[in-house]
Amino acid sequence: MKPAAKKFELKPPQILVLGFAAIILIGSILLSLPVATASGQSTPFLNALFTATSATCVTGLVVVDTGTYWSVFGQIVIILLIQVGGLGFMTMATLFAFVLKKRISLKERLILQEAMNQGSMEGIVRLIRKVIRYSLTIEAIAAVIFSIRWSFDLGVSKGIYYGIFHAISFFNNAGFDLFGSVTGKFSSLTAYADDWVINLVSMMLIILGGLGFIVISDLIEYKRIKKLSLHSKVVLSATGLLIVIGTVVIFLFELTNAKTLGPLTWSGKFLASLFQSVSPRTAGANTVDIAGMRQASQFFTIILMFIGASPGSTGGGIKTTTFTTLVGAIVAMIRGKEDIVLFHYRLGKDRILKAITLTMIALFLVIFVTMLLTTTEDHSFLMILFEVTSAFGTVGLTMGLTPDLTEFGKVMISLTMFAGRLGPLTLAYALGPKAEKELYRYPEGKITIG
Repeated sequence: MKPAAKKFELKPPQILVLGFAAIILIGSILLSLPVATASGQSTPFLNALFTATSATCVTGLVVVDTGTYWSVFGQIVIILLIQVGGLGFMTMATLFAFVLKKRISLKERLILQEAMNQGSMEGIVRLIRKVIRYSLTIEAIAAVIFSIRWSFDLGVSKGIYYGIFHAISFFNNAGFDLFGSVTGKFSSLTAYADDWVINLVSMMLIILGGLGFIVISDLIEYKRIKKLSLHSKVVLSATGLLIVIGTVVIFLFELTNAKTLGPLTWSGKFLASLFQSVSPRTAGANTVDIAGMRQASQFFTIILMFIGASPGSTGGGIKTTTFTTLVGAIVAMIRGKEDIVLFHYRLGKDRILKAITLTMIALFLVIFVTMLLTTTEDHSFLMILFEVTSAFGTVGLTMGLTPDLTEFGKVMISLTMFAGRLGPLTLAYALGPKAEKELYRYPEGKITIG
């Protein structure tokens, strides 16, 4: 008697990969339609694919100007892709399930667990409810403030439209904007470099979106339980430290640069430095010309983009917790300690190995794509490295390379954005063979390190 054929089932990481790919494909088809452009002409499919990938992966790199090239229909498609891509397609699917009063199955809970980067399924549906509630509330408040502010400059109807678009874009750390281009360079928020309202609201959206929904939930619940989880403590500490260090470094490097901070007032210099420190944490908006920054500032921005946001957020990068774990490992090794201790808690070996693995895969990916593009793109090495890191970190900042990318370059940057949004480990789990438990262990060996 023949054994029964084994039923083929997709693993949660594979479902996530295919789900995001399907959303990108649908978005590409919609953006390639004539109705999606202001001119009424069809967009080349590769450009539509690049834009859809950038929107779904909440990156913000664009080969055409969002504010002038796309019609209202095209812009609405982009902002919907950003919302679905930022919160995750499974979160949006769960929202429809809540509306239809449909029960969330075990398989769906497993996928949600993978999507939110959680260690267990416990409380996952409750977390998704919070994600939806917090996200829509934050976006709505920011949209109202933006709308009021921009109504003075653009008129009421356009101000409201811009307010809603940018509130969704910035909270999801996407970096798409509608402010057109200036002398061929996409301007982003350069006209508002010293506007406190626009800067503070934008930065709050970027930071809240980058902290992660677990941390936001912890902060909201803190008044009741008077306690923060270790995860929240690490994320908040690392985020705060990186913002402060980034602000100081950029302020010192760019203080006398006539192309960036030079023409601004002292308050404007501080505000622009702070914004440029927050933005590389996967947001993609900028209030000064990135191409005009000194090389030291540009390279420092690459480091910030590579670190990125925090787990369970709308941002990319290797994440703040990974970076903190690596720093903790270095400190522990230098001090001769066996354990990495953070806030009086010892980290498990599996956490350390995961942090090292994720960082090495990310580093190899950035190096490999950069090396390939140096052979096809006629631009400086720093500009190409900046572009690739921005794509991997789903940041969206650019030194001006994106519109000049070759077709091969567009494909490689699109794939890098896709890998950055899903995460190197999720892709590895999706593409790799099913893990099997080892039945035995080899004897321990020793090699010389260093």
